[in-house]
Amino acid sequence: MRAYDIIMKKRNNTELTKEEIQFLVNGYTGANKLEITQESRLVSKQAVKDEQMAAFLMATMFNGLSKDEIYHLTMAMAHSGEVLDLSPLRGVLSNIENSDQKNLGEKNYENLAPPQTVVDKHSTGGVGDKLTLLVAPIVAAAGVPVAKMSGAGLGHTGGTLDKLSSIPGFKTELNFDEFINIVNKIGLSIIGQTKDIAPADKKIYALRDTTATVDNIGLIAASIMSKKLASGADAFVLDVKVGSGAFMKSEEEAKKLAITMIEIAEQNGKKAKAILTNMDEPLGFSIGNSLEIIEVLEVLERKKEVKDIEILSLELSANMLFLAGKGDLESCRAQALESLTSKKAYKKFLAMVEAQGGSLNGGKINFGEAKNKIELHSKEEGYIQSINAEKIGTAAMVLGAGRAAKEDKIDYTAGIILNKKVGDYVSKGETLLTFHTNRGDLEEAERLSWLGIKIGTESPISNQLILGSL
Repeated sequence: MRAYDIIMKKRNNTELTKEEIQFLVNGYTGANKLEITQESRLVSKQAVKDEQMAAFLMATMFNGLSKDEIYHLTMAMAHSGEVLDLSPLRGVLSNIENSDQKNLGEKNYENLAPPQTVVDKHSTGGVGDKLTLLVAPIVAAAGVPVAKMSGAGLGHTGGTLDKLSSIPGFKTELNFDEFINIVNKIGLSIIGQTKDIAPADKKIYALRDTTATVDNIGLIAASIMSKKLASGADAFVLDVKVGSGAFMKSEEEAKKLAITMIEIAEQNGKKAKAILTNMDEPLGFSIGNSLEIIEVLEVLERKKEVKDIEILSLELSANMLFLAGKGDLESCRAQALESLTSKKAYKKFLAMVEAQGGSLNGGKINFGEAKNKIELHSKEEGYIQSINAEKIGTAAMVLGAGRAAKEDKIDYTAGIILNKKVGDYVSKGETLLTFHTNRGDLEEAERLSWLGIKIGTESPISNQLILGSL
């Protein structure tokens, strides 16, 4: 079998077999373990080179992937590394702080409650998308264990891992036993994806990012679901973003992606539900890592009401509780709301921070601040018609809150605070947003922000936050 022949087959729009796809994935990650012989004329164990995988990806962009090809690609990437066994997780009750599960030692999994369904949540990425940081403690406080692996951000979208890394002392890298024991102790842990989870996806995604082969539904679905399946959960709630700040710009595209991911889950005997949510406008008022954590804490502590992220977080949480068997959807919505309003979710978040080494002074997290805070003032009066999420997210990245390339370092204090949201009235000279940055050159961030904010004389129709579910 040769990569050349497989690439030509895909170029000619002929469906690939399971074995051919496995050969490509394993060969690209060096997993084929082929011997170097004169007959094969191989020069390394990596039988598939960067340029060959790039050619395959581009052929896929033009010709697409069949359902079977998407499934085989997903499974090949999921099994390119370790597949986690989450069976040591047991029932985690909302009053666990008073139980004998409090002081678990390494691999001390005995004499615990019967296993529960472990539910994971995934977002396809957005701007100001801090929902995992609300959903996870809400669900955990309602009695369902949350053992979550999250990733870093790239480009205009933020990553949950970067936000958590802005908490002084917080450890995002834990070994498996530490991870499991924290979940068994307090019901919640969020860590970074280990290098052994779907390593083929990590390598292929890096190549996609540099070869303009990211925005293909089959490749996106395979990338997401390979990591989800390898992470070991029993069920998934998929937050599929739609709009200017999302990969999927149209509702039709988002539905196709959602259906594809659900089908992959069901083929593996897993439950999945997709919620289509609006990503035309940044979520909440804060964009940037520590700024978003601060907003999350204000919402969890009930010091601040942020309508959009509360509505979405409660709906996603309710669906996770539903898949975990906590009742019908209406009952689960009530449980999620009680978890938030009672501040149980706030206490659960702080318990996770403490368990993972985060610095708490008197029960509070002390964040640093950017030295420069620059306000952008409106040049006209009227109603905010739109705030382009991609433009504002890119402006935040320029200020230091994100990465243009994977090797870039993030300034955790950098970002943007929105003073106005879509539908708000603004007077001439009034503050539209505030830059937080330690950089001096703000020209590009200002240019992008002006491009992203539209003001008009008529009050716009409110954005629909939840576009549907599958």
